[in-house]
Amino acid sequence: MFISPVATDANGNPKATGSMQSLGKDEFLQLLVTKLQYQDPLDPMADEDFVAQLAQFSSLEQMNNIAEGIATSNEWDFLQMQSINNTMAAGLIGKSVTASYSGLYFDGETEPQISYQTDDFASKITITIKDDLGNIINTITESNVEAGINGFKWDGKDNFGNRVSEGSYSVEVTAVDAAGDSFTPSLSLTGKVEEIRYRAGAAYLVVSGTEIPLGDVTAIGESEE
Repeated sequence: MFISPVATDANGNPKATGSMQSLGKDEFLQLLVTKLQYQDPLDPMADEDFVAQLAQFSSLEQMNNIAEGIATSNEWDFLQMQSINNTMAAGLIGKSVTASYSGLYFDGETEPQISYQTDDFASKITITIKDDLGNIINTITESNVEAGINGFKWDGKDNFGNRVSEGSYSVEVTAVDAAGDSFTPSLSLTGKVEEIRYRAGAAYLVVSGTEIPLGDVTAIGESEE
């Protein structure tokens, strides 16, 4: 007969041992009761040993309750902060904001705006759009771009003309000036907040057609319009 060197349960599944085994308060109490049940009646557990066992159980239970309390508190803190951020975002409608970003969200229908800012004239601008795995989805070029905030609407298609799936995409921008030297425009823009969009519990500001996460806003002011 073959005897497995690995401890198994009644169903033949390997049992967790050592560091893989978690001893909770219920398991601790069960071990204590079992120990009392099978102790030698002629040599019972000493009172001080029993008290020490109960003290360990009480300490374990308190630690477990504290851990559960901290987890619940953190969850409530997150929800409260999320609610505050969403309320704050609604108050920014009509305000002028300056923000930087590194990507966009395509909902499968609406053409997202890609905005970038250059301090100098660019003879060529290259915009690279990648998916969440870093694969290049589309490469778009623009020529003779004046300094300032510029942009365009992406049709949501890849290099082969196929409509991409809904999701988040990163954006990278490089440029070449009139002398042929390379430089990197900034993915930032300043404009009026047109609307607020909520997705997955988070608030996004729409500025010049571009979705900006609330956390990416670097300055807020009154709109000049």
